[in-house]
Amino acid sequence: MPKVSRDTATQGGDYGPVVDHSEDLEPYTVDFLTFREDVDHTPLLQGLPEHRCQCPHWGYVFRGELTFRYPDHDEVYRGGEAFYAPPGHVPVHTEPGSEYLQFSLAEDLRRTSEVTMTHFPPLTG
Repeated sequence: MPKVSRDTATQGGDYGPVVDHSEDLEPYTVDFLTFREDVDHTPLLQGLPEHRCQCPHWGYVFRGELTFRYPDHDEVYRGGEAFYAPPGHVPVHTEPGSEYLQFSLAEDLRRTSEVTMTHFPPLTG
């Protein structure tokens, strides 16, 4: 059975405000994410439908805080909480030092990343 840890992940990298250790365990991508700064993903999502992430995510916040912004409300998750973010959200990290584990459908995440990486590095907001 495939497995991965933050230390064994072979993808991702250090992107300044964000450190991403990831691995594809098809049909999912597993991301271990650490945010060094407050980050609003709004500028990165330009070009996606409704300028929102269309990839569903499941995860667990180890520490800090993670906010997903929807058209009509925000969902806030803190250390020790699991989450599900359906398509149509904008990730907003409101606390430097936040760390979480995220599972995403690999193909959906690849399509999203193709768009977001064209806007990199204006990550801080």
